[in-house]
Formats: sequence, C-alpha cells, structure tokens
Amino acid sequence: MTTVIAFILMFGLLVSIHEWGHLIFAKRAGMLVREFAIGFGPKILSFTKNETLYTIRLIPAGGYVRVAGDDPEIVELKPGHHIALDFNRDGKVSKIIVNNKSKHPNARTIEVEKVDLDHKLYIEGYELDDEEIKLHFDVDPKAMFIVDEQETQIAPFDRQFASKTVGQRAMQLFAGPMMNFVLAIFIFLLMGMIQGVPVEEAQMGEVQPESPAEEAGLQENDVITQIGDQSVSTWDQFTDIVRENPDEELDLVISRGDTEEELTVVPAEVETVDDKGDPIHIGQIGVTPAYEKNILGTLAFGFETTYETSKLILNNLVMLVTGQLSIDVLSGPVGIYDATDQVVQSGFTNFLMWTAMLSINLGIINLVPLPALDGGRLMFVGLEAVRGKPIAPEKEGVFHFVGFALLMLLMIVVTWNDIQRLFL
Repeated sequence: MTTVIAFILMFGLLVSIHEWGHLIFAKRAGMLVREFAIGFGPKILSFTKNETLYTIRLIPAGGYVRVAGDDPEIVELKPGHHIALDFNRDGKVSKIIVNNKSKHPNARTIEVEKVDLDHKLYIEGYELDDEEIKLHFDVDPKAMFIVDEQETQIAPFDRQFASKTVGQRAMQLFAGPMMNFVLAIFIFLLMGMIQGVPVEEAQMGEVQPESPAEEAGLQENDVITQIGDQSVSTWDQFTDIVRENPDEELDLVISRGDTEEELTVVPAEVETVDDKGDPIHIGQIGVTPAYEKNILGTLAFGFETTYETSKLILNNLVMLVTGQLSIDVLSGPVGIYDATDQVVQSGFTNFLMWTAMLSINLGIINLVPLPALDGGRLMFVGLEAVRGKPIAPEKEGVFHFVGFALLMLLMIVVTWNDIQRLFL
C-alpha cells in the first residue's frame, strides 16, 4: 500500500507540474484552455474554474492540456441550421442552443443565414415564421454552445493556439518540459537541505552493518587518503577503485581524527548492468558518502545534479537511437512501478532522488522531436519560423496521428517486456 500511494503521488506530481507549465503559459498568452487533464480515459473527478475544465482520468499514463485550436471544434454552424439564442444583459448572444431547443422556452429560435464566430462574432438569420426581416446578433466572446445540454465555450480566433506569435506558441510547448527540470532542481535542493550535500573528499558516511567496510574496521567520518600505492583525494576516485576490484584485497590508508591508520578491505562482488544494459560485476563495501550542510553547496548541488543527470539520460538516449542499447532497457508504467517499489523500501531520500530523475527523464523525452510529443510540435513551430509560414494543418495532423499510433505500439511492447521481467 505504501508503494501504491507513493507511485500515485509521484505520478500525479510529475504529470501535474508538466501540464501546469503548459497551462500557465497558455493562459499568459491569452489562449483558451479547454481542459487540464491528469490521466486518460473516463473521468473520475472533474470541476470547472476560470473557463477550464480540470479532470482526473482513469488511466495513469500521462496527461494533457487541451487548448482551443489544437483540435477541430465539435460545433460548426452553417446556413439553414435552426438554433436557439439566449442573451446576456448587454443584449449579446450568451448561449447558442444547437439541439433540445424545447428545453429552453425563453430562448429565441432562428434559422441561420450567416455566422462568424472566429473574428467578427455575429450571427445573422431569420425568425422561423418571418423570413422577410434579417436579424443581426452580436455574440459575446465567451458565449457557450449547448449541445445535448453540455456547454462548450466558443473560441474566437484570438483565443486559439494558431493566432499567437511563434514565440508564444513555442514557449507554451516548451513550458511543460521546462517545469520538469525546475521540479528536479527543487527536489535536489530539498534533499540538500534535509540531508546535506556529499563532501568532495573520500569521507565515510554511514557504514552498513555486516558489510565489508564494517568487517574491515571502517568508521563514520574516516577519510580515505590512499589505496595501495595510489593516493585518493575524492569520493569518485575511491568508488571507482572499489568498483573495479570485486573480491580483491585493498590496502587502505585512512585519516581518523589526528591519527593515520592502515586497514584492508575486500569489496563484495555485486552484479549490475553497464550503460549498454549488459551484465557486469562490480565491487561494493557498504558505505555512503559523508554529507555537510551549507547554503552555497546546496544551491550548487541542485543545479549540478540536475545537469549531470540530464547528461546521463541524454547519453543513454543517444545510445538507444544509435542501436548501442537494446529496446529491452526501456521501462513503461509497470516497470517504473516495480522500480518505485524497490526505491520506496530503501528510504525517503532515495525516493526523492528517483522522483527527480524521472522528472528530468520526462522533460527530456518530451523534447525529443517525435510526433505527438512537445518536441514534435516545437519542430513544426521552428519550421514555421524558418519558412515564414506554417505547415498545412492537415499534414501536421497526419504526422502526429501516425506518430502517436507508433508511440502507443512502442508502449505496448515496453509494457509487455516489463510484465515478462516481473516473472523471470
């Protein structure tokens, strides 16, 4: 149950912060945001605030922000349509009732002759029993379509995604991944404030019980200064040597307070995988680095760890694209849940680290120029900036549709691999 709660909170945070970035910059640009959704599929919970429908949906596989103009509007009025109109106090049309007009006896029914709900915002037509006098009605910019008793706000062109500048559209698309990086930096800063930041030198932190380090006599705050004939000045140097020498005796020179001592440790052999996903054996002795707390160190830790994690994920992504890594190393929701279960059992700070790494991963993956992802849409905005005119919406739509179908196929394959790994 702890893992389930942790996974739900982590998933909700990562998706919410991503979509919140899209939402905020869409609204800042004056776009009409129709829906802010966490998850896909049937609605579990929903409410409307400031023109936007907020929903939590059943399938925890992502989320979306639906902006007016992103997809074709459902309602299109044409000459000859019979509609009913309701008006606000200023005499402008506030409700356009498309069907079930009998449920609105106070509305005015007309036959449409001309309509413009994109730019000039008007409807012209005739009373059903009097076709001699043409009627003209101004439409409120926030008027509602009512279809099957469901309200949908109209979207004048200046509220649509396509009406905004290249810069505004690019920023709205980039804001989601950007917020994932901001979240990661915040989490690393929080970790730095809670536990401190690792010291640069090879100073021992916690020594695990019954570990090779404890058996060798290592204690908290011991500083490794030499291994064999090689001097050691940093934690990374120390761990590299240990990893490279499983089941081999290592002669250590340590500084303990004002004294210097010599100890011998034999790293335990542990199986893991390398950057290519191949199994390898490394040495471990069962210690963590020492931590210290200072403001500048915490700030540096937040940004540097985000940068280093981003480099690692990008490197793995390049290796995957170039075929140096197999598709088997990818994980979907099932695999992430299984990994989260292991991380939760190892402690809260490890869970925070895992959440930050997933946030960075989500940000990077969404910036890849693939169809249906933010990066794919940013690519089209970039092409428009270079060409001086947008790509035909039909062509872009086909590109994203085909790409989305391929991504769903990839998700199925990855999920199947995750399930198989659970039973191996």
